[in-house]
Amino acid sequence: MQYRTLGRTGVQVSSLALGAMNFGRIGRTTQDEATALVDAALEGGINVIDTADAYSGGESEEMVGKAVAGRRDDIVLATKAYLPMGDERNHRGSSRRWLVTALDNSLRRLGVDHVDLYQIHRWDPATSDEETLSALTDLQRAGKIRYFGSSTFPAHRIVQAQWAAREHHLGRYVTEQPGYSILQRGIETHVLPVTEEYGLGVLAWSPLASGWLSGAIREGREVTTSRSAFMPERFDTAVPANRAKLDAVERLAEVADEAGLTMIQLALGFVTAHPAVTGALIGPRTLDHLRSQLAAADTVLSADVLDAIDTIVPPGTDLAPDEKHDTPPSLLDPALRRR
Repeated sequence: MQYRTLGRTGVQVSSLALGAMNFGRIGRTTQDEATALVDAALEGGINVIDTADAYSGGESEEMVGKAVAGRRDDIVLATKAYLPMGDERNHRGSSRRWLVTALDNSLRRLGVDHVDLYQIHRWDPATSDEETLSALTDLQRAGKIRYFGSSTFPAHRIVQAQWAAREHHLGRYVTEQPGYSILQRGIETHVLPVTEEYGLGVLAWSPLASGWLSGAIREGREVTTSRSAFMPERFDTAVPANRAKLDAVERLAEVADEAGLTMIQLALGFVTAHPAVTGALIGPRTLDHLRSQLAAADTVLSADVLDAIDTIVPPGTDLAPDEKHDTPPSLLDPALRRR
């Protein structure tokens, strides 16, 4: 396992981090299975566990808390807030009112008195940066969080938040958690240059592109991954973007074979090769999944392999732009771009 400094925090983190989105009903995992995954991840050198309040309605945090009991100090523990937690209209977002409550709820579910990294799951256009950063700064000073970061923020919002922190003399985001894979490289255009400029640590989610780069999805095979069961539209090869992904996967498989690598090693090695990326978040559902991903922990891709990847999916290219989560609202809602 490789270890890197998380931005400018001085905290040493593993280049692979364990994402716990599949803990609970989303991944249909039991507590025993979740604990076994945590045990194996720690044994394999992973020291970062990332979850969120919204994962399975808090069930993921509860499972993580039970799995790390008695060894909390050995783990860089991260969670998130912003997504709806029920039907109440104020039980979501990044207002001070909600973040104070949401963090207390997360700490209770995790069974801890603080988290190392507290992340705003998405940019909240209804809440000012000053409001959110002020609340996070107070929670940090209270000892409930050590650091705070953003997740899937557009580049211009990352910049704006840095300037708001400076202008109002508040704590700042020290990490960003964007989606990033060989098939979705758009963040190379704007987000990663910004995180480098401001010295943010980057924990990339979905490095296997929702299973497209796991080796399980190939031409002529029926797609039977767990993700395809509840997001079938993202795996229907009649959709042009999905067809483009499958075509790229076939060519990438040839590159992996020639290099003596698995598709997982190629995919994770690509993400962790970028100098702006601190680590890649893996989200295994089973021990077999985890072992196959841990096998990529020390993978270093040669320049020739990286060049070959660039010819298949050019730098800065998203093969499925409609699947991005950091698109400005005005591009999605016509009413926001009409007078």
